[in-house]
Amino acid sequence: MESTKPPLTRGIKVSYGVGQAAEGIKNAAFNVFVFFYYTQVLGLPTVYTGIAIGIALAVDSITDPLIGSLSDNWQGSNGRRHPFLYVSILPLGLFFIGLFNPPELEEFMLFLWLTVFSVGTRAMMTLYYVPHVSLGAELSEDFNERTEVVAYRYFFSYVGGILTYIIGFVVYFPDTQFNVEAYAPFGLTLSLLMMASILITALGTKRRIPHLPASRINRESVSILRVLHKTLLEIRSALTNRSFRWLFAGVLIVFAMVGVDNALNLHMNTYFWELQGGGNLFFFAATPVGALIGTALASPLTRWFDKKPSVIIGTLCWALCQVIPVVLRLLGWFPENGTDELLYSLIVIKFIQGLGVVQALIAFNSMVADVVDEHELITGLRQEGIFFSSVSFSNKMTSGIGTVAAGFALALIDWPTGADVQTAADIAPETIAWLGLIYGPIVSGFALVSAYCYSKYGLNRQRHAEIVEELAVLRERRAAAAD
Repeated sequence: MESTKPPLTRGIKVSYGVGQAAEGIKNAAFNVFVFFYYTQVLGLPTVYTGIAIGIALAVDSITDPLIGSLSDNWQGSNGRRHPFLYVSILPLGLFFIGLFNPPELEEFMLFLWLTVFSVGTRAMMTLYYVPHVSLGAELSEDFNERTEVVAYRYFFSYVGGILTYIIGFVVYFPDTQFNVEAYAPFGLTLSLLMMASILITALGTKRRIPHLPASRINRESVSILRVLHKTLLEIRSALTNRSFRWLFAGVLIVFAMVGVDNALNLHMNTYFWELQGGGNLFFFAATPVGALIGTALASPLTRWFDKKPSVIIGTLCWALCQVIPVVLRLLGWFPENGTDELLYSLIVIKFIQGLGVVQALIAFNSMVADVVDEHELITGLRQEGIFFSSVSFSNKMTSGIGTVAAGFALALIDWPTGADVQTAADIAPETIAWLGLIYGPIVSGFALVSAYCYSKYGLNRQRHAEIVEELAVLRERRAAAAD
């Protein structure tokens, strides 16, 4: 039986990819601005800030599998994924606006405000993001085309990140990131862009709904308690897959490293490298620009090297680019702060980091999609949602741990907070050195363990081709039995 599914057009791929800009904007905002805003601009202690963001990530990680299971089992004329895309738009925008617009509050109440609006923002993004990622795995079953779909998603993710940095460091913070009055309109602008990107991807992929897999359960069986129980069973089932277990273990380590990196990004630039305005823009934009170029290379590179080597090399590339400039600076072998040579060197290193790491990200997501095929062959269940939400669970839970760890690490080295601490001159040199050590070599050393985990992944191009052929036969039998 030949497939009647129409070809996946470039327009649908682009529309699907545009939706990832929302996640890219949210990530850039949290990764660069939120921790710094609450600690150095509003004066919230680093431990409180780390715990608040960590709580949000932990709650978010728990909701990921729930949303994944709900979307896997949803029934209706708009398919399994699209209803979640539509309903997330407005509440996501409102929570994000509140995140950057707190009233004047005392310390503990500010902590609660950050916690509530971080939880709300991340929960609403999960309501959108998990079905969106799962939708991408359903758009194509072709080994190489699936990588292309993921590449579009990451391309627009980095576009969203770059837009955030431009809007931030050019429009609202051209001279200093301590301008407290600029954060509210900054948050409003980003929220509007996120809502628009979600609407575009929902409408642009709508015509594909009739050709997407449908839920195979009865509507009556879907309830919150049942889904919660079912979610736990599905996660356990997903982890019975050997290849997925190793992917899951590897990504747990990576995201813990990323959590620390995200929390300390703007601290490093403000106090270790002493960058402002345009310097920050070029620094932060270099990685997504490298990643944008890297997305164009992802498909041919995975055709050449396969997916597993791309993940391993990309992971090690990220770690090396994180470590090298910090170590060279501490040894006195890196350009001095305030020089063009410093900025150029950092831009080149961050560009290479983006170029390399995007290969790992695209290949990893494509590998998870391949595992979904293997899982269907073994179990008879098509569960993109639970696999991708499990990855998202590990992302957020361990990133949360990393963020909390960053907050406690800053407290251990007696890091000062508040708007009166605006330059490196306001901080002891040894404290700044410890900031660099935490950000660079201490955290990034775990990348070796992650690379080892990825090396244990078992699927390759040949085995996946066999799985697809066997699935085609299985689906024909199901169709014949249904008739």
